[in-house]
Amino acid sequence: MAVDDTLIKLVFNFWTGLAIVILVVLKNGLQFVPQNRALVVERFGKYHTTLTAGINFIMPFIDKVAYNQTLKEMAVDVPGQSAITKDNIALEVDGILYTKIIDPYKASYGIENFAFAVTQLAQTTMRSEIGKLELDKTFEERVTLNSAIVSAINEAASPWGIQVLRFEIKDIKPPKTVLEAMERQMKAEREKRAAVLESEGLREAAINKAEGEKRSKVLAAEADRSQAILRAEGEALAITTVADAKARALQTIGDSAASPEGQIAVQFDLASHAIQAKEAIARHSSVVLMDANSTSTAHTVAEAMAILAAINQSGVLNPKSSAT
Repeated sequence: MAVDDTLIKLVFNFWTGLAIVILVVLKNGLQFVPQNRALVVERFGKYHTTLTAGINFIMPFIDKVAYNQTLKEMAVDVPGQSAITKDNIALEVDGILYTKIIDPYKASYGIENFAFAVTQLAQTTMRSEIGKLELDKTFEERVTLNSAIVSAINEAASPWGIQVLRFEIKDIKPPKTVLEAMERQMKAEREKRAAVLESEGLREAAINKAEGEKRSKVLAAEADRSQAILRAEGEALAITTVADAKARALQTIGDSAASPEGQIAVQFDLASHAIQAKEAIARHSSVVLMDANSTSTAHTVAEAMAILAAINQSGVLNPKSSAT
């Protein structure tokens, strides 16, 4: 019975030890790799493989996880540093760098501390790129400056398995004296623009006023011309109308004077006009010299009849008889 108990104990201890060994092997051999992580495995101190996300198995006591790298995007702060522009202005510049490991093998064996190396590379590249620009351009061309720094860093960091996604300059601090000069310059520029805008406004107002006066004078001249034309046309029409009326009156008088009754009427009218003329002379003159015969009405009528007889003899009042 003692032998059997010993044998049972030995068998139990064997299976127990085997289970313990299996558990240790499983514990050290199974590797659960999270998402966006990479494990660099060495076998006997030499690179063996890279484990990606999921369940992986390595040989316990033979393989070893040497590096545990993250594949996420990382933000690396670039401390402020002094940089001199092309026009010899000292600036204090800082920034932030966004990087990502694209090759865990190169990131593990290509460089000791890639974050420190990338930071130093970003600083030197930033100083170099700023040295190519003048002070005003550093503020105006930040996007171009950031792109140039990213391109230069990626070219140098490619052996490290690191990719720089973007670089952003956070702040550019010129010296206090330069800031004061820039403020004075900006103030002068604003005053200049205000003066230019004011002068342009005054010029536009003067031009508009002159154009308005010119237009007003043109319209007034056109109105005067139209008024003069209308007045002239009215006067011409009035003269024509009066002339036509006189012509018709003379024609009527002539037609009437051709008859015996018309002769009498003409004689009476001439006598009346002669009498009125002498009355007017006597009214406006203080001294009138006339012979005794001229003052009588009979003499005046006789003169009018003599004039009418001369007119009749000339044929003016009777064109038909003169024509025959």
